[in-house]
Amino acid sequence: MEDKFFEQVLFGNTVKEYIISIGVILIGMLVMKLVSRIVSFLVFRLFKRYAKDVTAEEFTHLLTKPVSAFFILSLAYISLVNLSFPPSWHLKPDDQFGFLMVLHKGYHITIIFSACWIALRVIDFIGLIMLRRAEKTISRTDDQLVPFLTDGAKILTVILFFFFTLGAVFSVNVVTLIGGLGIGGLALALAGKETVENLFGSITIFLDKPFIVGDQIKIENVQGYVEAIGLRSTKIRTLEKSLISVPNKKMINADVENITGRTFWRARFSIGVLYSTKSEDIQNIITEIKNYLDFHEDIDDSSLVTLEKFNDSSIDILIVFLVKTNEFEKFAMVREQVNFRLIEIVENNHTSFAFPSRSIYMENTVTTSISQP
Repeated sequence: MEDKFFEQVLFGNTVKEYIISIGVILIGMLVMKLVSRIVSFLVFRLFKRYAKDVTAEEFTHLLTKPVSAFFILSLAYISLVNLSFPPSWHLKPDDQFGFLMVLHKGYHITIIFSACWIALRVIDFIGLIMLRRAEKTISRTDDQLVPFLTDGAKILTVILFFFFTLGAVFSVNVVTLIGGLGIGGLALALAGKETVENLFGSITIFLDKPFIVGDQIKIENVQGYVEAIGLRSTKIRTLEKSLISVPNKKMINADVENITGRTFWRARFSIGVLYSTKSEDIQNIITEIKNYLDFHEDIDDSSLVTLEKFNDSSIDILIVFLVKTNEFEKFAMVREQVNFRLIEIVENNHTSFAFPSRSIYMENTVTTSISQP
């Protein structure tokens, strides 16, 4: 009785064939992650001698999803390939346009996509190895070069898989297609004008080196540290810790200030003392400030301290100095030291800082009454 049940035919296939196919897929889904981790670990052993700075867990994390997708698609094909559609459906063969052709070509596209996904993750892993090695060198140029090469390799891989799909799935003569498009036409067809401009922008940045990864730059109203220079955009970590992507076309057309490239930070401000301050005290204040700045180890000896002008409610002293650093944090710290010292100098010279004030003088008028006789 049981044998008869399993031998029943439904939609052109026996119940037994359906159970086997579904069972294979279910078992595959249960062991999918385990198989993908085992495969990832075995592949990692091929790179182990070159990947001393990268752990097996990092590699496994990169490959688990694409390997799982490839595994389950392959298993689904194996389990379903023997199933047939009922003749009563009158489906056209897979070499003619119809449901079967769409089904077969769709499967081939997805399996190629999963293989491309695996290749891209392997490229990411190789890029991670190169990046870890680059971080150990003094030069920061290689930190910039690694993401550039990684992105380029990934784009080239996608293009190769795209043309492989055209040739293998749709039987397109790829050589003739590339020859007809030409390199320029191919780039415009695949990427578009904006992407091509950004690509040439990234090449310009790499060759001209107006900044490199790790530099603090300012472009228009964006200021922060360069985290990565890709083929399309430059990623900037702002001082507020947000991440901004600026197209490379804009990076080469706009005025970019490389703050890291500066040799000094310049401070220029004025302090005002009371009008009641004696002239010799003002002179002493100027001299002491000048001496302090000249002997400060973090300040250049070209500082300027001079009596600037007579303001409405104060006598103003101009102070200009250069801090020997390209880091804003250190500049702010030195400026704070100078400000505290200014307070001490002014207080020690029998005066204080002026603030906006107004003096009002009242004129006393004496009126005499003369009585008439």
